[in-house]
Amino acid sequence: MNDTTSLPALPDRLSGNPRSPHHVEEIFQHEIGIRLNGKERFDVEEYCISEGWVKVTMNKALDRRGQPLLMTAKGKVEAFYR
Repeated sequence: MNDTTSLPALPDRLSGNPRSPHHVEEIFQHEIGIRLNGKERFDVEEYCISEGWVKVTMNKALDRRGQPLLMTAKGKVEAFYR
């Protein structure tokens, strides 16, 4: 089993983009999982637990800066360490 006492606490809002102010590098050193409405999602780019949304990447679409386009999905969000 994993020793969860040595893991950093998961924040309310977290982003996978290193340029975002919500990116926390030490959390990404561990494997985390996201559940939206009880189903585990593997394509989440950003989440907010208190507001109840996740942002997932659209297929291969890019914006004008070359970043992937994100779609927002709403529901009950749970973040956990695997």
